[in-house]
Amino acid sequence: MTCTTPAQAAAPQSACELMYSGNIETYAMTCSEPGEPMFGGFATWRNIPVKFDQVDTQNKTVTFSNYLRLTPNTEASPFENNIEVGLYAEKTGKTTQTYGPRWTELGNSGGKTKAITAGVNPSVPDGRNHTYMLMRKSSGDQWDVLYDFNTVGSTTDQLKVIPGSTNRIDTGMELLGHQYTDVPEIANRMQFMDGNNTWRQVATKNTATIVTLPACSTTNKPPNCLNTKLADATSFSQWTVSKPRTAITSTLQNRKILGMLPTLGDTHNGVDQSKLQACMENEPDRCLDDVPGLAECVRTHRVCNTSGLTSEPAIALKGAAEAGSESIRQRAASAFNVATADIEITAAVEGSSGEGEKVWDVQSTHSTPGLRDTGKLFKGFHATYSAKSGEFLEACWGDMCKE
Repeated sequence: MTCTTPAQAAAPQSACELMYSGNIETYAMTCSEPGEPMFGGFATWRNIPVKFDQVDTQNKTVTFSNYLRLTPNTEASPFENNIEVGLYAEKTGKTTQTYGPRWTELGNSGGKTKAITAGVNPSVPDGRNHTYMLMRKSSGDQWDVLYDFNTVGSTTDQLKVIPGSTNRIDTGMELLGHQYTDVPEIANRMQFMDGNNTWRQVATKNTATIVTLPACSTTNKPPNCLNTKLADATSFSQWTVSKPRTAITSTLQNRKILGMLPTLGDTHNGVDQSKLQACMENEPDRCLDDVPGLAECVRTHRVCNTSGLTSEPAIALKGAAEAGSESIRQRAASAFNVATADIEITAAVEGSSGEGEKVWDVQSTHSTPGLRDTGKLFKGFHATYSAKSGEFLEACWGDMCKE
């Protein structure tokens, strides 16, 4: 993509440390301030095969996430309303786990998060490239969330974009229970859209990093170390991270692609679909420049990728997930920081026909920080999980549950 020199800004090191310095989570994050208004954020990486130890961790929450976060207005605080979209995995039993993309909005009145099920194998660790994008709507202050260049959701409680270096774009990896987790190399590529509708890389000098475990070495050994690298010296071209579980960890296993790409027509909404699929496989961060019609399609918020129109059911990666009511109750209690006794759980069916997916419906009226602890408490939450696989489907907390 076209890369030009951004306006003068500075690496938001203190904000990054405040945001990602928790003692419970493990982080390998970047935080960037372009120093000008942002109207879009874009990141891409492959669906890597995250592995968890097959041991009983009943009293511990073990999760992996790799995401893009955009905070449109940080004038008052680095913790202001923001949008997050990325790839997530959770250890749900001794031999089971869930895996897949989702997006989250944090607002003044609460928050919401929703699993993404559209596209080619979103919940399969097949090494396929996927793209994650946030685009401000053509009017107003809200944003669209795009996955593989198609819109999958929209925000309702984001702040106004204003001039000056009052925004931040972050990307990287977060772990909970890192000692049980093996993460092969992830190549995060990230860009932002400026006021001229041009996608650009952030200047490296305007990017801060925070890594909360020591670098792997002969003295700092797995599982209590991280491998990270920011390239290059001039502009943010790639943030590479991995978290080995043992001293021998493959960095090539995330390159294998399973299955064939779907056969597509020539164009859709002006986008050359064959060129788009080839670009997605080889160099997705170049697609907006290299695929005829794609940049205009994305800018005008249309369906741009026909392979992303299909949906898949939630799946478990290994065996039958432990999706009993008490297992789900414990997971929800841990995720929302609410006592298990204060949670109601019932069986339900999604869809008005009564023939949809069977789910566990989980609710509480007690105070919760939601799925992201920003120092605020909200009244109540509502979440659903697949009864078949245990996969998290969606949730809301606070007044966003009234939408």
